[in-house]
Amino acid sequence: MKKLLIVCLFLLLAQVSFGQKKEKLFNGKDLMGWIVYGTEKWYVENGLIVSESGPDKGYGYLGTEKHYKNFEINLEFKQEADGNSGVFIRSTVDGTKVSGWQVEVAPPGNDTGGIYESYGRGWLIKPDPEKDKALKYGDWNKMKIVVNGDRVTSYVNGVQMVDYTDEKIGKGEGGILLQIHDGGGIKVYWRNITLKAL
Repeated sequence: MKKLLIVCLFLLLAQVSFGQKKEKLFNGKDLMGWIVYGTEKWYVENGLIVSESGPDKGYGYLGTEKHYKNFEINLEFKQEADGNSGVFIRSTVDGTKVSGWQVEVAPPGNDTGGIYESYGRGWLIKPDPEKDKALKYGDWNKMKIVVNGDRVTSYVNGVQMVDYTDEKIGKGEGGILLQIHDGGGIKVYWRNITLKAL
């Protein structure tokens, strides 16, 4: 009986560990596992994903082939030029019209870490302005987004930007997307994109 209990505990621990294993969403070599939406530029250079405005100066997205419900995603980004971008959660795309929620990535003073609902309610929550100093413009930044049920929490360089609960987000289904904002002149680099299912 004691041996059976030990075996059961071991199997349970193994299952929990497996469930929390980090998944690399970017392999550092190519865009395998991702889909490009729109005509803006997405490519891999020197082990980085580069997002860059194209001649159409429109919206563009790079989305995961898989859908993710409850997860923690960690990534790093560096902005050049305008740098207006974002990370969409539980989102879908039709052409370049996205349905879902964006955790903002933007130049200083433009609410990086806030949550915006595209083609819906608009801004749901913005970080307190003093938290903007966590953003290192023109340098590498670490972003963590935790999505669990109705709740979304975002962090930039270890600083909690927002903690928001919303029933509509809780019902959302879809993938993770990186964005290029319209208007042109945008360039953002991405690396070390990992996801842990919750």
